[in-house]
Amino acid sequence: MGVISRRGFVGSMAAVSAAAAGGRAFGFAGTQRFKVAVITDEITQDFDRACAVASKDFAMHWVELRGMWGKNLMALDEAQLAEVEKTLAKYSLQVTDIASPLFKADWPGAPKSEFGPKSSLASGDVLKREDEILEKSVALAKRFKTDKVRCFDFWRLEDVTPYRAAIDAKLTEAAERCGRHGVMLVLENEMACNTATGREAARTLGAVKSQHLALNWDPANAVMHGELDAFPVAWNMLPKTRIHHCHVKNAVKGADGKVTWSPTGKGIIDWAAQFREMAKAGYRDAVSLETHWHGGASPEESTKTSWVGMRKALVESGNLA
Repeated sequence: MGVISRRGFVGSMAAVSAAAAGGRAFGFAGTQRFKVAVITDEITQDFDRACAVASKDFAMHWVELRGMWGKNLMALDEAQLAEVEKTLAKYSLQVTDIASPLFKADWPGAPKSEFGPKSSLASGDVLKREDEILEKSVALAKRFKTDKVRCFDFWRLEDVTPYRAAIDAKLTEAAERCGRHGVMLVLENEMACNTATGREAARTLGAVKSQHLALNWDPANAVMHGELDAFPVAWNMLPKTRIHHCHVKNAVKGADGKVTWSPTGKGIIDWAAQFREMAKAGYRDAVSLETHWHGGASPEESTKTSWVGMRKALVESGNLA
């Protein structure tokens, strides 16, 4: 994917409409400001098909790896990892980051979170398991030639205060371990975890000062947690130089007051404005489509609909213009 001139704007909008109707590829020439990507398993668990859609239908050069063939990336054997490499090469795709489940876990000694699985390892085993996930995630980052590993901030507690300093110390330790391998740890604000909103992300980044910890900004996750002003209000509280990954999706508030996922082009987050502000702040990392809305006939069709909205916002923001 490259950049479209302003004179090509009308033509590009026609391409959006055509792609929405027929799924045809978007053709771009030139360079781009962001690394425009999609999380492959949002399209389908069939990894070859997901990469074909990303490359041919979306004209992307980047994908985010999380799961394929019904398995998390962490659970793949050597033959399957080799197949992932082969498929990426087949479609000339590069990897933005390893979307690891790191630290989606209960904090040892704390009350069990309502957001975590009902059954889990005993408290004493949790951090050992997470350290193993971190080690494997870094190895996968090296294998797939990316310098970023995604993580979370442990399952959300009703009152995290008694454990907050210890959790911050663990995040610091993990970030420093990543840094020794030339890898950056990107913390996603996730509504089921202790850092769910933009405001909480600002606090966490303020407490964990390691240069190897950055934010995976997900404003729609913040909205789903109730931070309806995630953009622009909470965004303006964030240290922009420490944002190094972004998930793109949207959410809408219904007449009943309930917030639900929506196609990227419709919802509370004004993505054209968000992209403009990111570019203004000097952001040059990935913007990765994470559909989540499943109103289409299939996950693939839902993702294609959301891609149309995302691409339109990129064009309108001047990041594909």
